[in-house]
Amino acid sequence: MERLLINSQTKVQRVSLAFSRFLLKKIDWSQRLIAINGARGAGKTTLLLQYAKKYLKTDGSSLYISLDDLYFMEHSIRELAEEFYLAGGQVLLLDEIHKYPNWSRELKLIYDDFPDLKVVFTSSSILEIYKGESDLSRRAVSYLLPELSFREFIELETGISLPVSSFDQIIENHVDLSSRLIGEIQPVSLFQKYSKWGAYPFFKEGKDVYLDKLRKTVQLILEVDLMAVENMDYETVFKLKKLIRLIATSVPFTPNVSELSQKTGISRPSLLRAFDLLERARILQTLHKPNAGVGALTKPEKLYLSNSNLLYALGEENVNVGTIRETFFSNQLKLVSTVNLADKGDFLINEKWRFEIGGRNKSSKQIKDLPDSFVVRDDIEMGVKNIIPLWLFGFLY
Repeated sequence: MERLLINSQTKVQRVSLAFSRFLLKKIDWSQRLIAINGARGAGKTTLLLQYAKKYLKTDGSSLYISLDDLYFMEHSIRELAEEFYLAGGQVLLLDEIHKYPNWSRELKLIYDDFPDLKVVFTSSSILEIYKGESDLSRRAVSYLLPELSFREFIELETGISLPVSSFDQIIENHVDLSSRLIGEIQPVSLFQKYSKWGAYPFFKEGKDVYLDKLRKTVQLILEVDLMAVENMDYETVFKLKKLIRLIATSVPFTPNVSELSQKTGISRPSLLRAFDLLERARILQTLHKPNAGVGALTKPEKLYLSNSNLLYALGEENVNVGTIRETFFSNQLKLVSTVNLADKGDFLINEKWRFEIGGRNKSSKQIKDLPDSFVVRDDIEMGVKNIIPLWLFGFLY
């Protein structure tokens, strides 16, 4: 236990508080069991350590440990919790819980046996806490840490902290919001950078190697996280790589399930299941029309990669500017709104607001005379009336 406490304190002391993800202030840290899930590389480990540094005491009453620590070769999570609790422990921070085989059952035991012990754990976004061996959905409060928003990227890249804007604020006051923001930043130039290498915090480790690191991150999601959570074999993982490559090189991808099944060697039911898994892994986004029914066995109407950086990393020379725009818009809106495909226009938000996405000269003829409709344009700093700059939707979180 002494070694674990020393390692924990060292990691906590070393983490910087200069920049923190939006979720650090959103989580209700008073809850007894908190789950933080998200894509690999989104910053879950840093978030745990920042929570410890900012809010917890340094007297040994809190402990951070990753589930790939050698300690778990001989000990269980339940044993760790008991020893820590008996030594006066109050807050246990467990990183990458999906790497431990009996995680749900042991977390349930800890929750029931040590009512004064708070547990915060991170997991791959693939993991569904209610599908474990023991249902934790009634015990754990779950939060998603997505990729960086455009607003967060600006803060991490420039040091300029800017406020969040709600969806309603953007559609009602976008001219005033844009006017204030362009007094502090050059949004179009920053957006071009963000689109290529700004969705994950590890861009700070070097922009020249960023896309290569992102490709390796996707490989780890498929070969480590998916296999840990879903017990997949290497042949299936290889087929998923082929599927992702096909989607990444399309503009954007309207899936023909029969054709995809032939090209990838994945059966139709398995293919629909794969779409669901890859969306939970935050590699894909699936889009449906409203009232079409959404589920693991429902064919999506359109597929995008989760964010535009993945297009550059996986699509390489096949990156299409229109796909980048639509991918960004859907990615940023999905965290705070219901996003569907529209019958007229590109997207229907919250089953009310229609949006047509395009470049500087995009017209509004497709949604002309339709109520609650907007044109979203790339490469402009400010809009007018129902024309909104695309980058502004990066301020939603």
